[in-house]
Amino acid sequence: MFEALATHLQTAGLTPQMLIILGAGIGAMLVVFGLSGTLAGRDPVLRRMAAQGRRRPMVEDRGLLRYKSADPKGMMKTLIPADRKQRSEVERQLALAGFTGPHSVRNYYLLRLGLGIVLPTVLLALIWATRAGIVVLPQALDTRIGGWSQLHVFQILSALVAIGFFGPSIGLRSRVQERRRAIEESFPNALDLIQISVEAGLGFDASMIRVGNELEKTAPGIAEEMLAAQREIQAGKSRDRALLDMAARTGVDEVTAFANVVLQSMQFGTSISETLTTHASEMRRNREFCAQEMANKLPVKMSVVMASLMLPALLLLTLGPVVIRYLRFFAG
Repeated sequence: MFEALATHLQTAGLTPQMLIILGAGIGAMLVVFGLSGTLAGRDPVLRRMAAQGRRRPMVEDRGLLRYKSADPKGMMKTLIPADRKQRSEVERQLALAGFTGPHSVRNYYLLRLGLGIVLPTVLLALIWATRAGIVVLPQALDTRIGGWSQLHVFQILSALVAIGFFGPSIGLRSRVQERRRAIEESFPNALDLIQISVEAGLGFDASMIRVGNELEKTAPGIAEEMLAAQREIQAGKSRDRALLDMAARTGVDEVTAFANVVLQSMQFGTSISETLTTHASEMRRNREFCAQEMANKLPVKMSVVMASLMLPALLLLTLGPVVIRYLRFFAG
């Protein structure tokens, strides 16, 4: 068979040397194409898609998912209340302030205890170092600290303990009020954006995600809550529970009304767009009524201030001459 094949190739004018050269050329061509395909990288279309994906803002968790605080164990039992009801109340206040980490309750109690111990310790160390001559303070401060009696030092230490222990609680309440006010001011704009997104064709969940990403810089409070609610829904939580929890975390009545309206619309099958439009108009009307109420209260408040400022002057003008006349009469 091989002899017949060789005879056929010789008849066609192909010698073994030519076949070897042809095979070597084909092998070199395959090697070149293989190396070029390996080193050339991905397809340009795939490279452009990857570049667009990198430029697109990545929506990460950023601690948006809410964690339930675990029961204290070991030494933490001496610092954190074992009562679940009391711990839940503290956890709720921290959530209203925006602290929703897995160890927020523990860190809060550790901060209170740490400040209640650190501040008095620093003062005692400063007094000891000053009297031992290790630290040189300004003359006026050194003289004042050196003149403190033991009772005076005890009173100052007690005040520092109270400040360190109750200061974080006062700061937490202040932060809750500030965050609530910020959410109240930014929620109407967020509702308008959700309404526009729904009317443009997006679903309700997609609209909340879009608005949350858009308001991340200008209104971080309401944006964080919207994104957190959507993360919970994507993680398997029911929509009604996620929206109601969002309203509870904000502590704003308008957000609670928004959650109830949306859930009722989904339950009864009405149009989300019409529901949001009606709710937005109602919210604007309520805000206008609140502004009118505050404006109507101004005359009463101003009258109290004016009366408190003018009454002493009126008393001096009316009773002053009588008092002066009686003083002169009895003096004479």
